[in-house]
Order: sequence, then C-alpha cells, then structure tokens
Amino acid sequence: MKKHSSMLLLVFTMILFAASFIPATAQQDKHEAQLRTVHGSVIDSDQAPVANSVVYLKNMKTQAVKTHIADDSGIYRFTGLDPNIDYQIHAEHGEMVSPDRAISSFDSRKDMEVILKLAKKKKEN
Repeated sequence: MKKHSSMLLLVFTMILFAASFIPATAQQDKHEAQLRTVHGSVIDSDQAPVANSVVYLKNMKTQAVKTHIADDSGIYRFTGLDPNIDYQIHAEHGEMVSPDRAISSFDSRKDMEVILKLAKKKKEN
C-alpha cells in the first residue's frame, strides 16, 4: 500500500510539473507574436536607394541605440521590438542624414514600413 501511494504521488507530481510548462510556453508564443518589426529603405533626393547607409534605431525609454547597415538595395530591418516602447529612427550616409522619424507605441501595427530619405548635411558639433 505504501509503495502504491508513493508511486501515485510521484506520478501526480510529474503531471503537475509538466502542466506548469504549458501555460508558460503559450504565453511566450503570444508575447513573441506581439513583437514589432520595422523595415524600409534608405533613399536619396532622387528616390534612388542608398546602399550601405547606417540606420539608427533609438529606444526612447532606455536611450539604447541599435544600428543596421542597409543592404545593396538600401533595405534595412529591425525585428523583435517591444510594441510598448517609443522609438526614433534615422539614417546616415557620408555627409547626408535623414530626418528623425518617430515610431509610437500608440501605433498598433506590428509590421511597419518607414522610408528614410537622405536630404541634408549632418550638423557639426
């Protein structure tokens, strides 16, 4: 009898342990599905793509900056962004810079396209 109840307790514990992972995995998948992607292209004043431009994405809460170098077609992409955070994005290439663009946490789109147009010279400090 004692052996039987020990075995039952072990099985019950294993079931509870396994069940505790199911909601965590579902919640993680749900969180990942809600992350935001920002992508687009860097162009010049003639609407031509600008390869190898550096795109800066600034987290307005932490002030952390991520960078991405645009490909040969001027395309860039940032993934895994928190939809509850505001961001600021701009591009630079040589002496040219695009205006800062805001990415608001109030914008509910999960996939955002932002075209960055290089236009003016960088401000000298």
